[in-house]
Parts: sequence; structure tokens; C-alpha cells
Amino acid sequence: MRNISCSHSKGNKMNSKYNSVEDELEMATVRHRPEGLEQLEAQTQFTKKELQILYRGFKNECPSGIVNEETFKEIYSQFFPQGDASTYAHYLFNAFDTDHNGSVSFQDFVMGLSILLRGSIQEKLNWAFNLYDINKDGYITKEEMLDIMKAIYDMMGKYTYPVLKEETPKQHVEIFFQKMDKNKDGVVTIDEFIDCCQKEKNISKSMRHNMNCRGITNDSR
Repeated sequence: MRNISCSHSKGNKMNSKYNSVEDELEMATVRHRPEGLEQLEAQTQFTKKELQILYRGFKNECPSGIVNEETFKEIYSQFFPQGDASTYAHYLFNAFDTDHNGSVSFQDFVMGLSILLRGSIQEKLNWAFNLYDINKDGYITKEEMLDIMKAIYDMMGKYTYPVLKEETPKQHVEIFFQKMDKNKDGVVTIDEFIDCCQKEKNISKSMRHNMNCRGITNDSR
């Protein structure tokens, strides 16, 4: 969370009380107005103070109150200068964009962030399934899983240790898919996905690692 707080504030410094009032006024008047702090506090695992900090950072990067995909990619790629994060950022953006309107609002952002940081295992696995289900048809195909896996390796870049072989993503997908696709119908349902991740600790750990927003979702709690 520290990484998405306002990192380059402008103008004169104001006392904390004024900042708090200013935040409330800004949240009420921004063009794409987020829900009230109390409602967001009830819907997420964040406190009101944490939401104020998150909003200040979000507004600093996106003054309009929303972020489009290109801006999201630019921000996210800063955390992975050694690789190409654009494809994974695209998939991640689609997972945050829950109403599929091509933009992520502050509400979209904190709802997803709350799950990633402090959600239950069930909530995190549901979110992960949505990430891997690229076309949002309710199923994960081997091709979709491979696309995500390749995007992750591209994002990590060539400086990983030990150096990964080109066929490594496909090998991992074959192992995962064989265990997940219980009825061997060529697709993985959400029930198969969750059941496998809960029973297979190594797969569950890998899935949580793959969907982690890394620099964006480092929780200090």
C-alpha cells in the first residue's frame, strides 16, 4: 500500500486536519465520484483512514477519478523494468474492470485490492479464476492458462534465477491443467479450480503468486 500512496505531492503543505477535510470534499466533487467512505469501509477490509490514503494516491495518478488501460499499463510497468509487463497488465486490468466498461474506478480498485490483500482464501481463488478466465465465459481453457503464464514470464524478464527455459510455462500449464480438469472435458470450471487449489498446496501457492499485484499489493499488516 505504501507504493501507491502519493509519492510526489505538489503545492504547499497543509495540516492533517485540513487534508482530511480536503479529501472528503474531493471525493464528493470528483468527476467520477466514488462511493462514500463509510460505504466503501463496509464493503472492503480497509479502514476509513486507509481509504483516504489510497484515494489520495489514486487521485494523484488519475485526477479524473478513473484509470484507462494504457495508464494502468504505464503505472504497473514501473514495477517490472526488467521485463515486459504490458500483457499481464492487460489481463490484470480486465480483472479489476468488473463491469467491463474499459476503465477502472476507485471503487473497482479498492474492491479488488481488498480481496487480494485481506480477502478469504475463497475470495482470492474466485478472483484468481476471474483473472485466468480471459474471455469471461465461466471456464478456463488450457490456452487461457498458457497465455497468462507466458505473460507472467515476460513480465519477470530474462533476469530470473535460475534462468527459465522457453518451454517452462507450457510444462507448468500441463501439470496444473491435468490436476484441475477432473472430468477431462478440456476446460476447468470454477468448482474444479477452487477444489484443486485447496487440495494442492503447491498449485494454490503458485496461483496466489501469479495473481499477486506485487509492488501494488504489498500489505504492511
